[in-house]
Amino acid sequence: MSDFDAIDSLLAAVGPEAELPAPRVRRELRERARLSKAQVARALGVSPSTVAGWEGGRDPVGETRTKYAYLLDGLAAKFAADTEPETASPAEPAAPPVSDPTADSPSPEPAEGDEVETLAVPEPCVLCGHPAGTRVAGFAQHLDVVDCRTTATAAAPPADPTARPANAQAPRPPSRMARPSERSKGPAGRAFQEASGPGDLIGQAVQGALAEHQGDVEAATAVLVKRAIPDAMRLLDESRKGARYDVIAHPWIPDILKKQTSRGADQIWEARPKWTRAELPPGRHEVTTLDINGAYLSALKTHLPLGQLEHSTGLAHDRRRAGVHLITPPEWEHEAVLPNPIGQRDEPGPLWVTEPTLRLLLRLSSPKYGLCEPPEIHESYTSGATENLLEKFRIALKDARDTAIAEADEVTLEYVKAMYSKFVSTMGESNYNRELYRPDWMHIIRSQAFANLWLKALKAHDEGLTVVRAMGTDELHVIGDWRRVFPEGRGVTEVKVKDTYTAGTGTTEHTGTEGEEE
Repeated sequence: MSDFDAIDSLLAAVGPEAELPAPRVRRELRERARLSKAQVARALGVSPSTVAGWEGGRDPVGETRTKYAYLLDGLAAKFAADTEPETASPAEPAAPPVSDPTADSPSPEPAEGDEVETLAVPEPCVLCGHPAGTRVAGFAQHLDVVDCRTTATAAAPPADPTARPANAQAPRPPSRMARPSERSKGPAGRAFQEASGPGDLIGQAVQGALAEHQGDVEAATAVLVKRAIPDAMRLLDESRKGARYDVIAHPWIPDILKKQTSRGADQIWEARPKWTRAELPPGRHEVTTLDINGAYLSALKTHLPLGQLEHSTGLAHDRRRAGVHLITPPEWEHEAVLPNPIGQRDEPGPLWVTEPTLRLLLRLSSPKYGLCEPPEIHESYTSGATENLLEKFRIALKDARDTAIAEADEVTLEYVKAMYSKFVSTMGESNYNRELYRPDWMHIIRSQAFANLWLKALKAHDEGLTVVRAMGTDELHVIGDWRRVFPEGRGVTEVKVKDTYTAGTGTTEHTGTEGEEE
């Protein structure tokens, strides 16, 4: 073969790149087919969040792009075929199409021969999704276009566009913020939701791993822990079905959230506690090390920014928004008995903190507490926020954890722990999780865990316990009858004993057992 023949072979092998429809159309095609992102992801060998990214504007490449284009072309062809008018027989003329409720022309009367039935109980209109008192040709709908317009404007958006008469024009697709109509709701109460809920995914994964390894607990656990990150992303996707807000996986982020060097850190200060009381009361004391259960799991309930962060300066704190803030922290005058809320910091001056740290400082500076002055806010990167963005995800993990503890199911327990801890730790730049890049969320969730621990230290102090140490996310050392202050157990609202030792005499003796680690 000559050099030119080889080049011709290469050129022949390089085909044109598969064409993809606009991101909005990709999503509409999937939803009209009643396919979840998880179903598409399984067929293409990717994660549900990857599919979400494609529907948000990112494009796949290579063979995956070809497969995705093939799927979308097939769906588009199917719906085009479904909407083609049937050829009418000479004896039976075709009925005119039902008018689009968003059109400006008046609505025609039902065609002669169409059965119009008055409903005793209104049913959702197939065009606008709201209660209609008549059924035409077997489909509930408004006879007057004004009725459709009025109900659509006053209440919720259109119903599932796939549930319509065969000869009807396709209504305009619902907006991204649209809620499904009652007609489109399945048993789970959300459009396009599979019968199994998010919690079932955990049980199915555990059963599958145990079956694959013939009941070998260690082998099944190892496999589940290894795939904890992609499984957590799938659970997140399932828990977000029908949610009001979309999760933006890779928004623009400011330089302060980017690593300064390849192995370095960004500029965000998480306020991690690492505090030991300088002096104990006179005498010999028994110190109990309390383990705070599921610290990162509880911290998933925190104010997270929904979209791209926006810069602002000179503004007061807005509790409807969340992000990161450049502040000058207040002086802390209680170091002898309580840790500094911003953690141990050697350098004075302004620093970038997260939403939980700022909210904790503002709370402590309020008249109710009066423990410090308010922090000075210089500038912020924030977005509209909600405290419940990950709530269904958190509840699914919590319920699985509670059930595993009650049933002494260590496989599920280790799997769930790996899911939430690795989910948080790989949310920033990580080779193990490329589907979700939100370093702002990672810092905020970690800081919320630290703030939760600090508040437990404050509660112990206010209830008369002597706080000896506060470390990381889950370790609190106290002297005194802690059981009258904190409930004991393994639940996420409870604490358990991690260690006990004596202090105050120059020697330290440890007893007890190690608790779970995040």
